[in-house]
Amino acid sequence: MNLRRMIIGEPLATSAAIHQRLSKTKALAVFSSDALSSTAYATEAILLVLIAAGTGALGASMGISIAIAALLIVVAFSYYQTIHAYPNGGGAYIVSKENLGTIPGLTAAAALLIDYILTVAVSVSAGVAALTSAFPGVIPYRVHIALVIVVFVTLINLRGVKESGTFFSIPTYAFIVGVLVMVGIGVVKVILGDVIPVPPPSPELLEEAIHHNEGLISAGWLFLILRAFAGGCTALTGVEAISNGIPAFKPPESDNAGKTLIVMVVLLSTMFIGITFLANQYGAVALDQPPTVLSQVARGVFGEGSVMFYYMQFATLFILSLAANTAYADFPRLASLIAKDRFLPRQLTGLGDRLVFSNGILALAVVSSILIVLFDAREHNLLPLYAVGVFLSFTLSQSGMVVHWMRERTKPNFSMTTSWRLKIALNAFGAICTFIVLLILMVTKFTEGAWIVVVAIPIAMYLFTRIHRHYEEVAESLTLEGLHPGCIRIDTTRALNHMPVVVLLNSLNRSSLQALEYAVRLSDNVRVCAIEIEEGGIERLKGKWNEWDIEVPLDIVPSPYREVGRPLVEYLHQRDKLDINGEPTAVVLPEFVVEHWYERFMHNQTSVAIRDALYHDQIARGRGRPVINVPYRIGEELYMPVLVEEPTKKNEPETSEPTLVKDVELAGPTSTTAESFESPSDSADEPKP
Repeated sequence: MNLRRMIIGEPLATSAAIHQRLSKTKALAVFSSDALSSTAYATEAILLVLIAAGTGALGASMGISIAIAALLIVVAFSYYQTIHAYPNGGGAYIVSKENLGTIPGLTAAAALLIDYILTVAVSVSAGVAALTSAFPGVIPYRVHIALVIVVFVTLINLRGVKESGTFFSIPTYAFIVGVLVMVGIGVVKVILGDVIPVPPPSPELLEEAIHHNEGLISAGWLFLILRAFAGGCTALTGVEAISNGIPAFKPPESDNAGKTLIVMVVLLSTMFIGITFLANQYGAVALDQPPTVLSQVARGVFGEGSVMFYYMQFATLFILSLAANTAYADFPRLASLIAKDRFLPRQLTGLGDRLVFSNGILALAVVSSILIVLFDAREHNLLPLYAVGVFLSFTLSQSGMVVHWMRERTKPNFSMTTSWRLKIALNAFGAICTFIVLLILMVTKFTEGAWIVVVAIPIAMYLFTRIHRHYEEVAESLTLEGLHPGCIRIDTTRALNHMPVVVLLNSLNRSSLQALEYAVRLSDNVRVCAIEIEEGGIERLKGKWNEWDIEVPLDIVPSPYREVGRPLVEYLHQRDKLDINGEPTAVVLPEFVVEHWYERFMHNQTSVAIRDALYHDQIARGRGRPVINVPYRIGEELYMPVLVEEPTKKNEPETSEPTLVKDVELAGPTSTTAESFESPSDSADEPKP
């Protein structure tokens, strides 16, 4: 535990969430590092295709870069509108789901999640390539270096959004300054005629590169240009990140996010076109091995072995390696939105110790590490997979925005203004452009590996629907539908004794009613305890409690650190002291049982954490405490509580108001931290669509 606190830091209270928001300066580093870092390899991706026609064809890269920059501006302004139309974030997933339907929304979600995984793998691999360009001796260890970088970035992100923003600002701005200085000096040298071309590659390497791509030129010049255009479109990856992370900005969120997006687009366009221009002027040639094009340009502008040359290599290494932070900022946030809609495991919705979605961060790290190993940490092997999902989400998002603006016409006092026409025209034009690029990517990159993404997206959507179906079945088994709210009449004469008993729950459903019925049959001294992790969940529980008029005291125990074990133990100690006989308070845990073993992974194992906390407390105090699990099987005949009776007269029995337990002293969290407390009964009170 001490090691964990030393690495990740002390837990943050839920009330501190507003103070973890990002300023525009830090947000640019967090959400734009992916897009800005793509300038390190986007030009190279273009030149790597054009080399098939010989070095004389490399000049076409300038026109291709200008076309890509124009597309970038169209897409960026489209997302600028999305930011203000959907200030709660969610990007392509929310826009597509609300305007085009669930299936398009899940398609966009699958494409974005895959894109974020590839972002980590590509960025880290490209960063390692920059390092090997300066130090060729470490090439055999590129996979090991890449995995170490992934672990490092993961740990930084587990420390929190604000801390990661502070840390990642340094390499991001170092890279921006380095590239702008390089472009500025390079352009001046071009104007003054002081350009010394970089040494060309050996004839053997050049012949090998042309031979490797000779099949492209045989397909015709148009196909070659389109393929180069598709390769350079990797410069647009990460543009959607800001629209997904709007809630992470300081207020006013939409305004700050929009301004950050504009700054990012200006920087990205300048850097991308500038690098491509200098690559042409200095005769840089892209090969499927170091040195990179950016490295060759830096060598030509600053000179071999100069301080600025090595500055650029290390700045590129850091920005590419840490550009993965954009995915770490957006993947967990997007996964949590999808999980709230019950299309991903609910563990992804919970905030960890440092107010970040820890489970999503760890999942991203694991999957991206597997890709790095499988593709040998070579970004060129991963780039063909990279842009397909990006442009699919672009197309769906902008198509959804067109529908969004069309629906504006149904609002009262709607006026078809010039501004409205411009917005819908811009989104429609953007959707058409990105759809055309998507088709180009599909055709030109399909055999190189893009087919993997084409197959992966439907597989991901199938998993989404299977997970959603499971949660629907759970909700149908737990729902209170069919039971009329009324008094739960407690027949205390049937109880066996006066032993103090606490039923732990945080939602009222058939599973928790079954556990409550068992408890009141066991004892006539029963209370219910709910740990307040999410304010909305507790409010729903109190509303149900009052609606059903249950004659059992309800204690609400606050948990500022979103944990379960420590607040529960402190509460039980308090109840133990109040018992006149000195008996330890027994704990009744409602717990449902799923049909298949793999379905358990879709639910928080909170009851395990609770039993572990109680076990350690018993060891520390040297005193036992009864813990009783009341299982409820999902998918079988619905439980019908025998204690529920239809009220026959208006004289309702006197009931206890929910009690808010505030006098439990919380010294701080312990090891039994729950990422998301759904209670052992887990699912929501009612089925959700």
